[in-house]
Amino acid sequence: MSDGPSDAAVVQTAAEAAEGVVFGHYRKSGVDDLDVTVSFEGETLSVDVYLNPGDGTDPDPDAVVDEAVAAAEAAVDDLFA
Repeated sequence: MSDGPSDAAVVQTAAEAAEGVVFGHYRKSGVDDLDVTVSFEGETLSVDVYLNPGDGTDPDPDAVVDEAVAAAEAAVDDLFA
């Protein structure tokens, strides 16, 4: 058995990091839809972020999604460091 973080801790950490990035760029009221899906199975992390900000929002939502996924992965890496 591993002494590393639990799967649940990994998933929670990744989800919180991704949401933190999104809401660092947009107010919660400015986001029409956000879905962060994280799984951690067999030591493989999967992060999927769907973001639909309100009309006329800046910055580019695709760039924010990419940043959110990278932040989630980095946060999990830090758990195992």
